[in-house]
Amino acid sequence: MIWTVPRAAVLAAALALYGCVYYPPPGYPVMAPASFDRSFDAAASAMRDQGLAVNVEDRASGTIVGTQGAGTVSASVRRQADGSVRVQFDATGPRDPALIDRVSRSYDARMGR
Repeated sequence: MIWTVPRAAVLAAALALYGCVYYPPPGYPVMAPASFDRSFDAAASAMRDQGLAVNVEDRASGTIVGTQGAGTVSASVRRQADGSVRVQFDATGPRDPALIDRVSRSYDARMGR
């Protein structure tokens, strides 16, 4: 009888800890798989962040086209066979050669990377 109470207390404590859920501390990035909609919205917003006027935003085809002066930046958002999403930025005739890099960095920031 003497050992029954301590054993029961240890068993109760173990069962209580078993039901606990761990949450990451606030501010710690939680990586989630990218969805098509989230990626498409982030690509369009990244282009706007960098001052591009978005002229085409066709979610069905996954195409976004923005212009800034004589430069054009296009984004292609595609679902891949494995379920992942691929986003590709291309630029033509930009006056600012670093524009595509800034758009890409803005996209990464919006995706939490």
